[in-house]
Amino acid sequence: MVDEEDVNVKTRKPRQVSITRSNCKACIRAKVNKEGQFEVVAHVIQHNHELTKPQWHYLHRSERKMTEEKAEAIKTMKSSGLTTMDTNNYMATEAGGEQNVGHSVVDHLNFCSRLRMEQIKAGDAQTLVNILSQEQSEDPNLFFRVKFDKEGRICNIFWRDSMMLEDYRIYGDVLVFDTTYRTNRYNLICAPFVSINNHWHNCMFACAFVGDETTDSFVWLLQTFFKAMEDRKPTSIFTDQDQAMANAILEVIPNTRHRLCIWHLEQNAIIRFGALKKDKEFKFAFNQCLKMCVTEQEFEAKWQAMLQKYELIEHSWYKRVYELKDKWCPALSRDFFSAGILSSQRSESINHAIGFIASKATTLTEFYTIFKKTTNRWRSTEKYDEFTCSKSIALTSLPLSGMLKHAAQVFTLSLFRDFEEEFGYSMVTTVQMLGNNEECLLYQVTLEDKPWYAHQVNYIHESQTVWCTCKSLKHLDVTRIPDKYVSKRWTKFAKTEAWDRLKNQDPKQQYIPWRQTIMRKYYNLILKSQENKETRAFMEESFRNSLKMVEDLLASAAQKESAEAASNIPDVADNTQSNTDVSSASI
Repeated sequence: MVDEEDVNVKTRKPRQVSITRSNCKACIRAKVNKEGQFEVVAHVIQHNHELTKPQWHYLHRSERKMTEEKAEAIKTMKSSGLTTMDTNNYMATEAGGEQNVGHSVVDHLNFCSRLRMEQIKAGDAQTLVNILSQEQSEDPNLFFRVKFDKEGRICNIFWRDSMMLEDYRIYGDVLVFDTTYRTNRYNLICAPFVSINNHWHNCMFACAFVGDETTDSFVWLLQTFFKAMEDRKPTSIFTDQDQAMANAILEVIPNTRHRLCIWHLEQNAIIRFGALKKDKEFKFAFNQCLKMCVTEQEFEAKWQAMLQKYELIEHSWYKRVYELKDKWCPALSRDFFSAGILSSQRSESINHAIGFIASKATTLTEFYTIFKKTTNRWRSTEKYDEFTCSKSIALTSLPLSGMLKHAAQVFTLSLFRDFEEEFGYSMVTTVQMLGNNEECLLYQVTLEDKPWYAHQVNYIHESQTVWCTCKSLKHLDVTRIPDKYVSKRWTKFAKTEAWDRLKNQDPKQQYIPWRQTIMRKYYNLILKSQENKETRAFMEESFRNSLKMVEDLLASAAQKESAEAASNIPDVADNTQSNTDVSSASI
């Protein structure tokens, strides 16, 4: 009788290895004779096996080698995001077929596997810290911190580079902090700090890996963030509905307005709609409360009407959401700056943009590479936006004069489109004067197709001050936007000073165009030479000569620098005598 447990045990089949040795005696041996020359002492020509066909020679172990040049090329392609097979296919195409690459597909896969293992050999978190340390040597203003647990293991990692600090100085009035990413093999929380720039596109301030979602961890993270950002506090911060995060915000930045991201709120609401998911009228009523209310009275009336109509008065989730209304209701959040993030569309776009493409098998170092690519993509978009703004004039269907012309001169193209839309609304409004005195004019402004959507506007002519119940600027017989209402963070000039500071910061960048140009020239020369034996020999000889000359020039330059440094060292004896004299005089 067979034991049931033995039946369920899976036994690993032994690996089948083909026999490749045939004890062939074919060989050629040589030794150095008395004259110092090689002398053949044995030569067996006969083989006991079939010889390899010429088409297969490249598969011999002796014909395959992963050279340093090929290794560097693979590393560059891998760092740019190509898969292992994509890098192999590219090299095969470039070489004119896999038989010319100089290594097999298996060699290529094994090299990439070793490359990945080297990254995590000393510990994945430690490897990431090593990468950050190396980058700090190239970017002295890069800031990173590591926190250890009681067992001495890394539990939290935080970092930001110098450009992130520059961006925070300009756009740090609004902060979006998302802790919903757990896309790595250790189930750590990836917590990016994000905002939007003057083009209404995303910009990265910092990122961190956090081991847990406790208040202590978030307190450490926020304190570290503001230490890295010169202790500058934002006007408002947007997060999800995490209570530990809310506690940490109250402790670290009590004067910052904490708001909930509407996009997260919508996603949570959809889960709890239940049978009401298919009810279009309910969805419309809920969205009205979530986004469309202008005054607190309007919100309260619509919220209570919705609860009563759909019998949700005792529903625990809706009770909880109502208790948090100060953190998400637009009607209660118009008295502080939010950069438009209170709108669902802006919240959703931010969350989609920072949705890093990773999996549960992704290591920390791999995730960091993904993070860098995302940040670089955002910065590339920003440079394009800045260039376009500097070379373009806003196109509008309205006459470009007066206030609209002023807006086109100062605001970025993205912000001008929003301004133009509001300006267009102002042209179809009905304005009724409610009262006036020597200093102040009081108006009621409504849209023709929305008579219930009315706002009261106060305008003080002397100071050009506008106050409206919607807390937005409206236009009352002025041809230029008052300076107090032009926020620099939305203008074309928001980052001018930062660009000027960074213009000559990285001296290595000036060599990149030359490097790319010379590489293309030599590559084209190699392609032109490869089909002729004499040109190939000439190229190889030229390379050897060029390499020797370059090494000699670099060695000479290094000796010159050492001699100059030595000549600048003060005489130790003279310094000692001088110090002695000063001491004696003092005594």
